[in-house]
Amino acid sequence: MSKADDSRRNESRTFLISVAAELAGMHAQTLRTYDRLGLVSPQRSSGGGRRYSERDVDLLREVQRLSQDEGVNLAGIKRIIELTNQVEALQSRVAEMTEELAAVRAGQRRDLVKPQTSTAVVVWQPRQSRR
Repeated sequence: MSKADDSRRNESRTFLISVAAELAGMHAQTLRTYDRLGLVSPQRSSGGGRRYSERDVDLLREVQRLSQDEGVNLAGIKRIIELTNQVEALQSRVAEMTEELAAVRAGQRRDLVKPQTSTAVVVWQPRQSRR
């Protein structure tokens, strides 16, 4: 099973707040606080109830580890989560671009053109002001 398939499977299973709290070893009120602070933002049901994915539960455990074992405050944890999400997004984009580049080099992408090297020089001259 690929990492993407595993991720989709983990995102499809959701838990009520009471179950997620138990799985993470926390009180449900702590999960509500973390949601309010933007640390872990679960999906919402049509009725507005929180639905935690397995990824959310893993993130809750990481928040607890950083807080209790590493002594990081909640603002620091929020920043760590934001930076981690940015790194993951950038890594994903680099992977996409690497695949596109490989396809261009292999001649499989006709919509992208290989750059041409040029020795042309363009001289720029500012416009004369109109008076």
